[in-house]
Amino acid sequence: MRKIQAVRGMNDLLPDQSAYWQYLETAVSHCLSSYGYREIRMPIIESTDLFKRTIGEVTDIVEKEMYTFEDRNGDSLSMRPEGTAGCVRACEQHGLLFNQVQRLWYAGPMFRHERPQKGRLRQFHQIGVEAFGLAGPDIDAELILLSARLWRTLGLTGAVTLQINSLGSVQARAAYKEELVKFLLSVKDRLDEDSQRRLDTNPMRILDSKDNGTQQLLDEAPQLFDYLDQESKDHFTQLLELLDANGISYQVNPRLVRGLDYYCKTVFEWVTDKLGAQGTVCAGGRYDGLVEQLGGKPTPAVGFAMGVERLTLLLEDLSLYPDELQRYVDVYVTAVGDVQQQAFCLAEEIRSQVAGIRLQMHCGGGSFKNQVKKADKSGAVLALILGEDEASRREVGIKFLRDDREQVVVPMSEIAKTVQQLL
Repeated sequence: MRKIQAVRGMNDLLPDQSAYWQYLETAVSHCLSSYGYREIRMPIIESTDLFKRTIGEVTDIVEKEMYTFEDRNGDSLSMRPEGTAGCVRACEQHGLLFNQVQRLWYAGPMFRHERPQKGRLRQFHQIGVEAFGLAGPDIDAELILLSARLWRTLGLTGAVTLQINSLGSVQARAAYKEELVKFLLSVKDRLDEDSQRRLDTNPMRILDSKDNGTQQLLDEAPQLFDYLDQESKDHFTQLLELLDANGISYQVNPRLVRGLDYYCKTVFEWVTDKLGAQGTVCAGGRYDGLVEQLGGKPTPAVGFAMGVERLTLLLEDLSLYPDELQRYVDVYVTAVGDVQQQAFCLAEEIRSQVAGIRLQMHCGGGSFKNQVKKADKSGAVLALILGEDEASRREVGIKFLRDDREQVVVPMSEIAKTVQQLL
């Protein structure tokens, strides 16, 4: 019988990898909490109309990449390709946006039917951050400062670069888009194939084409900044001043547009050159019209999402994970002879008294030599030795598995305190 494999582009996260994900997720959670952001959790499956109305029906995501199906009632449902639309829907549905400011974050899997490659999967994971009810550049700056603090915490500051731009108002962007299309039509035959297709569907995306020939043509194209409304220009200037005051380095990239229809004014990306073609590890911007687009009252909003797979790859490539993540056990308890009851009681007592300890109890019997081998394989720092002789004397042996030190014996009554001191 043929073995069933995972769906292409939907990868398993194995136990040896999960510790690295937990490390990143914990760092992100602590950073967001320090800025007063609260977690929200949304369903993986939403109405297809949600994404058509927010992302745009003529985007690659909706046209080609979404996993969409009809349920038994004939309703069209889709697995979420990104998190912002669902977050807005949840906030509006539950009345969280009426005359309120919300600072929220979420984490979980997203789904897009793309060609799998390094850092780009069909089931991928994002951590998203959204702020609602604040219109000024100060909240834009806060999100960028927050992400910059996270990079410092993780040791990534020197590996990522901030690129930033302003898309202006919807009206200003529409006027620019009209002039951009006129220019692109005049050079259509010289555009790359992908850009020629986008000319009819999403011409703004041509600005961030990866084709060198197209990029050279764009040097002669109208510049978006020349079409910005004054309010957007002032907003962008004040944002850059806040970043300058806080020592945040950035590059203004006039061709940064982001791929979703709902962005306006500020857009930004944190990029790296350490991961090949998939260089964006965090991206976002302002989307002031999205809540109204979904039937709510006009609500200013800004947010970003970071790719968990790409960040974990980056941390691994740069060897930035703490050494202790390479082990999953701190202490391993061996039980040789008729001492299983005492060994279990000992293990539970240590867990109760030493907060956060990772202690594994040997199960399945076996010789002393075999148990010590398993203790060593677990990555534990200490092996606690409990045999019938030790149990009769109310003592425990401590074997040092990572240091060249002599084994010691301590009274059972002092084992928890001793273990805590040694770790």
